[in-house]
Amino acid sequence: MSHPTADPLPFDETIKKIQSVLEEKRLPSPLLGIVCGSGLSTLVKRISDTVQVPYSELPGFGKSTVPGQQSSLAFGLMGEHKYPVVAMLGRFHPYEGHKPPVVTYGIRIMKKLGVKHVIVTNAAGSLVPHIPVGTIVVIQDHFALPNLTGMNPSFGPLISPEYPRFFPLGDAYSVNLRRLAFLAAHKLQFSPDAVTEGTYAWVAGPAYETPAEGRFLRNIGAHVVGMSTIPEVVAAREEGLEVMVMSLVTNVVVIPDKYRSIKAEVEAELAGHPLSLPPIEVASHEEVLTASKQKREVMGSLVAKIVELVQEQAANSGTTILKS
Repeated sequence: MSHPTADPLPFDETIKKIQSVLEEKRLPSPLLGIVCGSGLSTLVKRISDTVQVPYSELPGFGKSTVPGQQSSLAFGLMGEHKYPVVAMLGRFHPYEGHKPPVVTYGIRIMKKLGVKHVIVTNAAGSLVPHIPVGTIVVIQDHFALPNLTGMNPSFGPLISPEYPRFFPLGDAYSVNLRRLAFLAAHKLQFSPDAVTEGTYAWVAGPAYETPAEGRFLRNIGAHVVGMSTIPEVVAAREEGLEVMVMSLVTNVVVIPDKYRSIKAEVEAELAGHPLSLPPIEVASHEEVLTASKQKREVMGSLVAKIVELVQEQAANSGTTILKS
């Protein structure tokens, strides 16, 4: 049975441009992709022989408009054994007005370049007391309200007849890569509570969650919440890539145990007890960027060590790295 396909995307043009850059710089095609979240683009400092290609020079790419994110692909070598990687310095979100094909375009380009594994990072809010700011959460599952209500990145015509119309997400988060993440944390001598695991809730944004929304997400089993990542995960699994997600907790979602009763306070005020109006605690993007800045080197060292372990694993399995 045939299915309708979407308007063609400029994959060939994009790949041609990238391959010309890699050939000029004598860099191999990447085998591992990294997506850098808010404030985490400094991961590029851990890539050697780096060459950056602005999104503006690549057909099909959008422009990231979020503070703390750049707008370029970075190619180079990473880790002790110089593993070829590509990093997205800045991602695209539906709340910016980007359509799903743009949000997921970078992931699909990675696949066409020969990438086998993808490490996705993000800044996220904690929904539970036992995961404080600064914790790195290795994601084991997700809950995506937009996916369930018509914003699934695979919604609509297929990009190509070769793509599956239906595909599972029960195995979305690679056990192999998650294992390497915790081995890497051990090798780096991180404290036991520095890296944990949990479930990520994707919300559309860009407004932060109300207390009621935060309580709902916590009650359904989510540990952290953010406005990105899941479209990339879905696209990566549609492409057959092995995926891991790591969330850096940059703020705590404000979920009070109970609400103030303004009615009771007014009644007390009428009885002679003045009503106090302290400011209500809310989240802000500034605190997200501040926390990201404080912990980005830790996240960078963990990603670099994971890349080394992926390379060692590939070498032991006989995988060869070919020059482009």
